[in-house]
Amino acid sequence: MDDQISSPENSLRLLIGSLFGAVFFLNAELLLAATATTNHVSWVPILLSLGGGLAFFLYGLEKMSKGIKKAAGNRIRSILATMTKNNFIAMVVGAVVTMIIQSSSATTVMLVSFVQAGLMSFARVLGIILGANIGTTVTAQLVAFKITDFALIMVLAGVALKMIVKAEKLTNIGNIMLGFGMLFFGMKLMGDAMEPLRTYAPFINAMQDLQNPLAGIAAGALFTALVQSSSATTGIVIVLAQQNLITLEAGIAIIIGANIGTCVTAILAGIGASREAKRVAIGHVLFNVGGALLFIFWIPHFAELIRIISERFDFDTARQIANAHTIFNITVGLVFLPFISLFAWLIIRILPEVQSDDNLTPTVRYLDDKILDTPALALQVARSEIKCMLRLILTMHRAAIIPFINDKPFHDKSYPQLSLLAGIAMREEKINFLEDKTRIYLLGIGRNELGDGQGRELNGLLSLLNYIELMGDIITRQIVPLSGKKKELDQDFSPEGKEELIAYHKKIAKQLKRLQSAMVNMDKALAQNIKKRKKRYAQFEAELRDQHMQRLRLGEEGVLATHTIHVELMYTQRQMNHCCVEIASIILDSNNGQDEENS
Repeated sequence: MDDQISSPENSLRLLIGSLFGAVFFLNAELLLAATATTNHVSWVPILLSLGGGLAFFLYGLEKMSKGIKKAAGNRIRSILATMTKNNFIAMVVGAVVTMIIQSSSATTVMLVSFVQAGLMSFARVLGIILGANIGTTVTAQLVAFKITDFALIMVLAGVALKMIVKAEKLTNIGNIMLGFGMLFFGMKLMGDAMEPLRTYAPFINAMQDLQNPLAGIAAGALFTALVQSSSATTGIVIVLAQQNLITLEAGIAIIIGANIGTCVTAILAGIGASREAKRVAIGHVLFNVGGALLFIFWIPHFAELIRIISERFDFDTARQIANAHTIFNITVGLVFLPFISLFAWLIIRILPEVQSDDNLTPTVRYLDDKILDTPALALQVARSEIKCMLRLILTMHRAAIIPFINDKPFHDKSYPQLSLLAGIAMREEKINFLEDKTRIYLLGIGRNELGDGQGRELNGLLSLLNYIELMGDIITRQIVPLSGKKKELDQDFSPEGKEELIAYHKKIAKQLKRLQSAMVNMDKALAQNIKKRKKRYAQFEAELRDQHMQRLRLGEEGVLATHTIHVELMYTQRQMNHCCVEIASIILDSNNGQDEENS
């Protein structure tokens, strides 16, 4: 299944695409013939019914998809965690995820974000794409059931659940039933509209022409590219089959063409996108076009095989087309699966890495507006962006101690053209930029209907951003100015004092490292570990403070002159640790919310 029409500005595209798509699918040649025989067929009501039915179909598909995604919640995240095992598991998981979120395009967009976030390898992503193509066939299997007469009953039941029942899970079920009913109601409208064409010779001849594999594939590809939904193409083909207006051979050719047409969505998404997005789009095109080439020369034999299988179960043509769709995508997946690594190598050669000349300009890496309507996935990429911010904090923290332990001028290790302090300032600018962008992104997620666990996690991440900003300010507004005061003193810490500062600083750096790791999957164990060290580190700081005061009372050389800077520097580390512990508490609270939602 492909791109779902979810944004307001796409509503008009839905209607126009539906109407023009219906016109195209009926074939320009057929329309010309109809103008000479208007006494046989009235085309205006047919086209309006087809366009309206297609609009209902696509809207129902979107409504059902949103309901399923909402009901699935954070379970999607658990499923995604299994993707790293092997390519076969990746393909299976890709199929399952696409069945859950009801959109292969959404799955593809999600994969781009995960590759960028470093959560999985590009080769593993290709396996998931193969699985996503299999997952889309579930829609065809569903619409092949002849339950259109019960469509309005499902709509009524769905609306009743939404209006009467307040429980979140039942409301989600209501959305699924409402979408399912509207989908089948759209099919009924299209089926009723096509019924007069069963005896209309020009239309029958046009459908016969689609038995030519090239013509059928071209028609399926062009129609899918126009309405940007292979599910719409499959739905219309099944409606035609239920009206006995299309043969199995023509139906197979059209659904193979639909697999090619759906690549347009991936290509359009890749234009102006990141390199990872372009690679995923190329992989999508290679698999779908390659699969079509595998089958194009033996479609009649494939159709005969489907008939032989179906004879035992007395399947009609509509069910045979749905089965052919499933078998086609499973076969393509199994054929290409052993060559995943080769495909990955080829795609990377086609689109190699390009070293950026400017790594100093702040830019987001993981946030992707295209998955905002899938909160579980959008929250995942938001956490990846926050992890990037924590990595910047860790780098700044490690650099900030250097002026206190060495008087020599240093340059930034990653950016030799910058001084050490300029590198810290540059990263602070990046953090402020990412904090603003991530906050806006999280607020965008909040405009969706969220489960209680997701809402709690969202609020936690918004609070977490405040602590990250605070840590950046501690480094740039407190620690960095202290280094300037230390330089003006022209007096070093005592050897013991310097060792204590370094030891305490290293412990806080380890806390930041643990925090960065915990952010990837909201690791409860790591967050608990960070909290446990709060008391231990407080005791360690108290011991260091007592030792410093003892040296101060003894009047050791340099201790009095550097006393204020020493104490303030220790205090900044205590503040950093406090922020780490607060963020760990947020992670634990978010995990509890997820546990409640999944229970």
